[in-house]
Amino acid sequence: MKKLLLIALSLCASSALLLGDEKKPATPAKPTDTAKPIDPAKPADNTDRNKRDRDGSTLTPLDQSNASKDVATTREIRKSLMAKKDLSMTAKNVKIITTADGKVTLRGPVVSDAEKTTIGDIAKRVAGSAPVDNQLEVKAARMP
Repeated sequence: MKKLLLIALSLCASSALLLGDEKKPATPAKPTDTAKPIDPAKPADNTDRNKRDRDGSTLTPLDQSNASKDVATTREIRKSLMAKKDLSMTAKNVKIITTADGKVTLRGPVVSDAEKTTIGDIAKRVAGSAPVDNQLEVKAARMP
């Protein structure tokens, strides 16, 4: 019986030491190039935008609310975009972010003003009375 008690105490002490010795994850360093503005003449692809957005001053998909209503709004907008046969794959891959207050933000590149308008209209229809912030960027035409 004494041995069992000693083993139990030893296990508890070991667990306490392990739990108390946990290190907090390191905070990632902020990139230094985020202050550079994005050249509007350059084609709108997500690579440069994603670098710019690392500083936390703009919404990213990580800001998506986990509330079931907000997830459902984002899901319905995405389903509606995927169902539109006339939208480019670029347009179907835009970022759709619904925050805890129900606000929908659209971000990313599209190939035309028509796509930007169509996606904004779909988001407004699905979001209902919630605000929609259409930040979509039209890609610059590529030279042959």
